[in-house]
Order: sequence, then C-alpha cells, then structure tokens
Amino acid sequence: MYTKISPSNKNHIIQTTLIFITCFLVLLSCDKPSEISKNFNCNQKKHTDLETIEDAKKTFTIALPKSWNTNLYVNEIQSSIYSADTTKQLTASFLLDITAINKKITLNDAFKLKKEHENLTKNLIKVKSGETTLINYPTYYTVSRGKKKGFNYKVCHFFIKLNDEKFIIAKAEIFGNKDVDIRICNAISLIEKLRIIK
Repeated sequence: MYTKISPSNKNHIIQTTLIFITCFLVLLSCDKPSEISKNFNCNQKKHTDLETIEDAKKTFTIALPKSWNTNLYVNEIQSSIYSADTTKQLTASFLLDITAINKKITLNDAFKLKKEHENLTKNLIKVKSGETTLINYPTYYTVSRGKKKGFNYKVCHFFIKLNDEKFIIAKAEIFGNKDVDIRICNAISLIEKLRIIK
C-alpha cells in the first residue's frame, strides 16, 4: 500500500535534501587545500585569536594574530601592513609584509627576469618559483635563500595582480634553519586571509 505525499511534504523533502547536499559540499570544500598550499606541500593551519587589519588606503584587509606587533605605512603609491610575532625569537617566527601598489604589473618573462636580477644583487638565490592563483587573482611567486643579519635566510614573494593598475606584494621573511618549511606554510596560511576591498 502506497501513501500519497502531499505537495507540502514533497517540498519539505526536497528542501531537506538540498540542505543536506549543501552542508556536505561545504564540509568537503573546507578540507580542500588551496593551490598555493599544494605548491608548498602545506597542511591547513588554523590560526586562533585573529583580528582584521585594514590598510591605510582601504585597499585590503588581512586577519592577523592579535598578539603580533603590526604597523601600517602609506605614501602616494603604496600602502603596507608589516607584522611579526615579537613574542618569539626571530629564528622561530617570520616577518610578514603586505603592500598594495598603485602601479601596472605584467607577470611575464621580462618581469620574472627583473626579479631574479634584483635577487642576485641582494646575494639571494632563487630556489623555487611559479605561477598560481592566490585569493582568486593571478600570482607569480618566488622563494629565494641567502644570508641576512648573520642568519640563513629565506624570503617568499607573492606578486598578486589585482587589475591593470594595482597589485599586491606579499612577502614573508624566514630567518634561521629550524622549521623553515612550517614557518613558510604558516605565512602562506595568513597571506590567504587577505581580502581585497572593492
């Protein structure tokens, strides 16, 4: 014997099914690492006790740990947020510099060659580079190593093209030899918290 389902019950069943599917997809997407995290073999890092900082020109925001020392800088063409965990030794943390620049950028071979030349003038050797998408924008990244302040040093640059007239440079500086890859991944997880103000 079959029971007839009323139209209101049918709608309820459809709504419940759609809610279940949506929740499943949201949970599935939460575990999916970003393209840049895959490029660096990073596990997802969950930061706690974050606060949202807005740059002086209202171009972007970034969520950073409340306990970090954060400073803003601005001039006619750029706006920056500098931040670091000053509760730790320099060789146990990293420095983060996010700068929005009102200037054209073309992520082509000439640009990449220019950046490599700049690194060489600073006695830095490129160890990794590539093109990716970061915060839904085309990005070119480099990782270089060298010496700075008497320490072994790695610096990661992420050149994020926002449009034809503006780009962001996200830079993470890592000093010392301990847990370098982990600190790079922690920096990337914070850089991924960048939000562009439209």
